[in-house]
Amino acid sequence: MEVRASHILVGTEAEAVSISKKLATGSKFEDLARQYSKCPSGKSGGDLGFFGKGQMVKPFEDAAFSLPMGSVSNPVKTQFGFHLIKVTGKR
Repeated sequence: MEVRASHILVGTEAEAVSISKKLATGSKFEDLARQYSKCPSGKSGGDLGFFGKGQMVKPFEDAAFSLPMGSVSNPVKTQFGFHLIKVTGKR
């Protein structure tokens, strides 16, 4: 099984929570990724493409594989910072 996900990477949990609130009030995930994400994928709306198990760091992978299609995670902490993850495909 593979998952396609987009993410927004920020430095603090407070930033991630603030962005979550913007999502809850109707802001587009892709627009927020372009504006706030520290990851180069932010330029493409946060899209990471499809990936299988073992390709991402464990906390990120666990969240991505457990999310239903179209939903966005709570902040997920990794050694890179805090991620908001949106699952956009499964195959």
